[in-house]
Amino acid sequence: MISVNDFKTGLTVEFEGEIFTVLEFQHVKPGKGAAFVRSKLKNLRNGNTVEKTFRAGETVSRAMIENRDVQYLYASGQDHTFMDNETYDQFTLSAEQLEWELNFLKENMNVKIISYQGEILGINLPNSVELRVVESEPGVKGNTATGATKNAKMETGLNVQVPLFINQDDILLIDTREGKYISRA
Repeated sequence: MISVNDFKTGLTVEFEGEIFTVLEFQHVKPGKGAAFVRSKLKNLRNGNTVEKTFRAGETVSRAMIENRDVQYLYASGQDHTFMDNETYDQFTLSAEQLEWELNFLKENMNVKIISYQGEILGINLPNSVELRVVESEPGVKGNTATGATKNAKMETGLNVQVPLFINQDDILLIDTREGKYISRA
């Protein structure tokens, strides 16, 4: 058990039969009444984000999440196959489980699998990935004074706003948390 007073960003907890990771938390001590902890939690099973308020000192179960290195092999329809790098076991995840992550996954890419008591909850991507631009409009000369951007389609199908100097076939570094352009690779 862990006290809600000890919440940290990224901590995984179990309550109400679900597994949550702490996205944000705030300790509030009002002038009148008891202190409480306001938190924003992400459900690891379905991806929903909830806001929950706990009384100060309340306890929840800590969820021991296992992270293993895996390699993304291929897609077959709606199923995506991965291989454990240590045991070479293969398993599949559905497109629904990987909705956001599919914007960044390329074949033979190494990622981390998140599991809880043998149940696979999803994958953890690196903070940034290198993707190739497959489609981009040419930049208009003279539009750079305002930091103008244009749309670029990446090899995974993701659309990203990029600076005007980016061309087709450039390799870019993309932030996987927000899906934004960082720099050229």
